[in-house]
Amino acid sequence: MQLYNKLSAKERETLLEQAGEERLTLSFYQYARIGNPHLFRNHLFVTWHEQDVLGRIYVAHEGINAQLSVPAIRFKEFKEFLDGIYFLKDVRLNIAIEQDLKSFLKLKVKVRDKIVADGLNDETFDVTNKGIHVDAQKFNELIEDPDVVLVDMRNHYESEIGHFKNAVTPDVDTFRDSLDIIEADLKDHKEDKKLVMYCTGGIRCEKASAYYKHKGFKNVFQLEGGIIEYARQVENQGLENKFIGKNFVFDHRRGERITEDVISNCHQCGEACDTHTNCANEACHLLFIQCDKCAVAMENCCSEECIEIIHLPYEEQKRLRQGIPNSNKIFKKGRSEKLKFKRPPSPQRGN
Repeated sequence: MQLYNKLSAKERETLLEQAGEERLTLSFYQYARIGNPHLFRNHLFVTWHEQDVLGRIYVAHEGINAQLSVPAIRFKEFKEFLDGIYFLKDVRLNIAIEQDLKSFLKLKVKVRDKIVADGLNDETFDVTNKGIHVDAQKFNELIEDPDVVLVDMRNHYESEIGHFKNAVTPDVDTFRDSLDIIEADLKDHKEDKKLVMYCTGGIRCEKASAYYKHKGFKNVFQLEGGIIEYARQVENQGLENKFIGKNFVFDHRRGERITEDVISNCHQCGEACDTHTNCANEACHLLFIQCDKCAVAMENCCSEECIEIIHLPYEEQKRLRQGIPNSNKIFKKGRSEKLKFKRPPSPQRGN
């Protein structure tokens, strides 16, 4: 029984190109009580490996968070499998606006402590006691209410390239940071203000809405399906689009364009740009915004130091990476001092 990938990302990319078959990029989540996450993880991996499903999936005692690439021809089979799991029957699937054959190149199903890291250790907090879900039309109506505080529950590098008009965009690196900041900012308005939240696909808002209800907020709402579903409903129903820019996504595309507005800039030259990339130096792997001109001039690197490293022999590069976690978290995702035009930390808690 195969429980791991045998192909490298490059090998998988070649196979996908040769096959040339349509694939669907989608995501879903569900909070549920999973007694044995490891057993459930193995069940998912075996089935999805057989169905040629690729993606990144987190499983925990509190539920599942999945971002996937599914062969279009096998979508019905994939959906029937989900419906056969009692807590995933008819789960909402967020289908990507922009499809990409190579959005994911491996199948990774990992067991985590939580499907959304929150840093909370409060056993009285019930994540299923969530706020009110609203669709795109109701969301548009709500955010025009002067008694509403609209909050972006994503991180700074996500809201930098796109957000809803007049939203509070906390200058944070993690979801956990935003929980305390928003509570502190609105502590005097737990009863008289309506707290309306949004995120990429809804999973962070689901937990945040339950958390703020737990903390005493009386009127808590969340955009159902997040920005992904909002964009779909706006297009299908001819609604006014109140989102500007790009929606950051966590696959190889790194972003879906919602409007033609470019509200951010290249972190190296300052020109208007909203294209994220990772530094070509694998020992760095910094996530930052880079325009096409700088990508050529800097050889897809974030700094002169990284350019020097990528020209070293492979074995020397490998030696330099030893002992260094391959995670851009340590670089604060665009906060590096190497970037001249990076988004400056906000002096306020929202902007």
